[in-house]
Amino acid sequence: MGRRMVVWLSVLYLLCHGIALVLLPAHALPVSYAFLIGAPLLAGLACVWRGRRSASIVGWVAMALGMGLWAAGMVLNMYQEVGRGNADATPGLSMLLYVLYGVPLTFAMAHPRQEPWYLSLIDALLALLLGYLFFVYTFSFATLSDAGEDGIAHLRLMFDVENIFIAGFALLRWRASEDPSRRVFFRTLCVFAWVYLGVAAYINHVETEDSYGGLGDLLIDVPFLLLAIMALRPSRGSEVRVPRALVMAVRAGSPLILALSLMVVSALMVREHPYLAVAGFALATVGSGLRSVLMQMRSFARQDQLDALSRIDSLTGLANRRQFDQSLRDAWERARRSGQGIALLMVDIDCFKAFNDRFGHPAGDQCLRLVAATLAGCAVRSTDLVARYGGEEFAVVVASTPLEGAPALAERMRHAVEQLQLPSAEPGRPVTISIGVGTVPRVLEADPAELLAAADAALYAAKRGGRNRVDAGGEPG
Repeated sequence: MGRRMVVWLSVLYLLCHGIALVLLPAHALPVSYAFLIGAPLLAGLACVWRGRRSASIVGWVAMALGMGLWAAGMVLNMYQEVGRGNADATPGLSMLLYVLYGVPLTFAMAHPRQEPWYLSLIDALLALLLGYLFFVYTFSFATLSDAGEDGIAHLRLMFDVENIFIAGFALLRWRASEDPSRRVFFRTLCVFAWVYLGVAAYINHVETEDSYGGLGDLLIDVPFLLLAIMALRPSRGSEVRVPRALVMAVRAGSPLILALSLMVVSALMVREHPYLAVAGFALATVGSGLRSVLMQMRSFARQDQLDALSRIDSLTGLANRRQFDQSLRDAWERARRSGQGIALLMVDIDCFKAFNDRFGHPAGDQCLRLVAATLAGCAVRSTDLVARYGGEEFAVVVASTPLEGAPALAERMRHAVEQLQLPSAEPGRPVTISIGVGTVPRVLEADPAELLAAADAALYAAKRGGRNRVDAGGEPG
């Protein structure tokens, strides 16, 4: 549906509402109620329609639920005035539904995207607790069938606090949204909330004596029709540059919205229900704290995972060059403090370029994975580290062992790779490796560069000597 068509249909809705009031003055009350119930229902249906096509489905469905609660409150008002003929009393249950309409909207603002189920459960429980406090507060000043003038005065304060709260946080969430779909949702919520705030303030504090059935009712239609327009219009959103500090601050602080809502409502209830108010404060604090702890644990776990991934070669699963450099420095320092020696193996797959040229890069990657797994299987000691040094080259740090064991380990690796019988670029011959062994009998210097150079020189000697062999002559001179 085009944007202009939606706008014209909304204007037509207002015109029909106004014309019906003028032409049917004897039935103005039920007619007006029909339009006042229809507007939020249409807005809710538009939100459901948009939610099915948006990545921000939770927000749109929450907004649709809020519209349904508001319409239900109007239905109860209609039953009181039209069905029972009592225009002097406002049902307390109706007032409750008008207040509860903001709970799903608050949940939508507080609920971050792509949260695990247990965090969503905490948010849902806090939202239910908020709804319960609204329920208690409402019926502190109203009965199921009647909310007198004194009760309505107190409930107007609740409406004002809630509407200002929703409008303010909706604006903040919109300005801090980077994701296009979330930005569209919060922009829609922001516009609706601010228009609704203005209309509600006017109805509650200016036109307080007027009953439904007048032309002023058209004003109540406006925020809901505006919401329907914004939900139905074709808008995919766009990438917007938002200060990163603002994005991170709002993302981290948005879960506190529900806790803050609970605290505000609890503060309003201190005089009438002090114990329940204290319980509200306590549960808001506990819920927010528990959520914060779980988020911290999840963040730590993710950080540990990222740290591990940053040290692992994604193709072979071995330590990467960064981890190798760190491990070599650590092993070198331990050997220097203890006065022990250290060995380093440099391993290279023979004729790997020719292998790639003949079999292709996917086969080359598979060859690297198989050779890496074989090398790792030979280095069984926890102190040994096998790493991918770069390309088809691997490195093995051998520490805390008699140095004569390093050539033996290198020979086991060479033999194990040969026994894989992987086809090579040379027909009739399997894939093989050459290994250079560098050793330092006693570590005295603070820099392992000489060990690297010795192992590298031994590797080139092994390749010059015919490949598929171990050269253990790499010792710094």
